[in-house]
Amino acid sequence: MKYSLLLIAALASAQDSYLIRNATIHPVTGPEIANGSLLIENGKITGIGAKLVAPKGVKIVEAKGMHAWPGMINCATQIGISEVSSVRETNDTNEIGEFIPQVRAVVAVNPETEHIPVARANGLTAVLTLPAAIATGGGPGASTAGQSIVRGQAAMLRLDGWTWEDLALSQSAGMLVRFPAIQTVTFAFPAGRTEVPYAEAKRRYDGEMRKIDEFFEKCRRYQQAKKAATPNFQADVQLEAMLPVLEGRTPLLIAAQRERGIREAIDFCEKHKVKLVLMDVRKPGAQLARLAEKKIPVIVGQPTDLPMDEDDDYDAAYALPAVLHKAGVKFAFATYDNQFARNLPFEAGYAVAYGLPMDAAWKALTIDAAEIFGVGEMTGSLEKGKSADLLLSDGDPLEVRTQIKMLFIRGKNVSLENRQTRLYQKYLARP
Repeated sequence: MKYSLLLIAALASAQDSYLIRNATIHPVTGPEIANGSLLIENGKITGIGAKLVAPKGVKIVEAKGMHAWPGMINCATQIGISEVSSVRETNDTNEIGEFIPQVRAVVAVNPETEHIPVARANGLTAVLTLPAAIATGGGPGASTAGQSIVRGQAAMLRLDGWTWEDLALSQSAGMLVRFPAIQTVTFAFPAGRTEVPYAEAKRRYDGEMRKIDEFFEKCRRYQQAKKAATPNFQADVQLEAMLPVLEGRTPLLIAAQRERGIREAIDFCEKHKVKLVLMDVRKPGAQLARLAEKKIPVIVGQPTDLPMDEDDDYDAAYALPAVLHKAGVKFAFATYDNQFARNLPFEAGYAVAYGLPMDAAWKALTIDAAEIFGVGEMTGSLEKGKSADLLLSDGDPLEVRTQIKMLFIRGKNVSLENRQTRLYQKYLARP
């Protein structure tokens, strides 16, 4: 029995062991390696360079003419917890309560979602899954009535696994917060556009700010009481979930598109001494230098969105990544949806066309994204000791014509088949 178990373990290890040779390797954190080799053993990269020799039992992948890149990371989706946005039964994104930090997106993830194989087919190996839609959940000016303020924990997921535990790179990569904003115009279905006097909007804003300040103070008192280990101390699931935030291990994820919102979010996090990741930034304005100085990372919005204001430059969204890079702000890309999550590399490609250096674009898609959410030691680049999360392509994946030929997640050669390829083959063979 003992030897049978050892044999099974050895066979399982061999399945995730490969020598990829004669490829152009793009480590992202180092120089390009022409005609290089990657040795993958037991799901990790154990060798990278030229003229590597395959140990006994390791499969050889002949990759002449192909390029090896780290797998890409989409930093804002709801993959796994939202299937069809218009079908309520397929969405697990609406929780009750103003402050629900104990809610974890990861435990609701469906590993069989159709969105995972579609995203993999275009070179994605990981995504950040949010417990709810960012900001207002409906774009600028949408109604926030009934929405939670502290909305729960986002998870960084690998895109291959049998269970949510298999998928989880980080079960709590960030705490999503709907930060208050002064809104004088809101949109809600079916009511449509609603205008509110500024005085009323300011009153609501001040009320929400008081609530969130009081909640954080309550969390601090709980933290101090737990450290003091008072005899009558009672654990609280809600407040316990905030401790990693207060200790600086988990960042707040706050959507702030404009300069004022960015300033207020930074001020709030400095006041409460917590880490911040800004989501969906569009117009940082004078806060750009402050973002660089404070080393606050940014997850940019979709470059194909229309300009926010009538007098904005037509290419403002396309050029924003280049502006952030030039200012020294670390950033990453995201699609903020599920159905177009596969388009992530093309977003980076647009940014390159509008001034972002190619190497900066690839870092934003890989290692910078991984580091922003605390998984940079495990994935995000092709280096010895890291998880073998990578893709093989016939060109640069930022170009639409490039084809992804193979994808590896934890050293496993993952199928690129998905619903779309199945339908294509089905109707291609139609009599």
